[in-house]
Amino acid sequence: MAASLADLMRGAAAEARRLAATFPGAVAKDDLPWRVIAGFDADIRGHIERDRRIEDERDRVLMASVTLAEVPPEAETEERERARRGLVRAVDYLEEAVLRFGILNRVAAQRGCGAAGDPVTSSR
Repeated sequence: MAASLADLMRGAAAEARRLAATFPGAVAKDDLPWRVIAGFDADIRGHIERDRRIEDERDRVLMASVTLAEVPPEAETEERERARRGLVRAVDYLEEAVLRFGILNRVAAQRGCGAAGDPVTSSR
């Protein structure tokens, strides 16, 4: 049985939060924004109907990722933590938007996640 889109979204959000918590570290500054949204783009974005509210939240995650990535290494810990909290909040809002507004499309239905037109939260 295919994983539900809601579970995939929760997993993508958890991975994004982990990246935020461990940055700087194994992820390069230029790669952080794309790595943070990689799970969403791979597992969620192509399986739900386009919704401006969800796309806006995705954009906020990208902007918050760039903000964190651009904190200079010599910056105070408080500045880095503020940027980190901003990214985590943006990820939270993206997760909430997908779970609240996401509608499965035909690709998701073919994948076995539910019927096209069903909300993400009712996906199997």
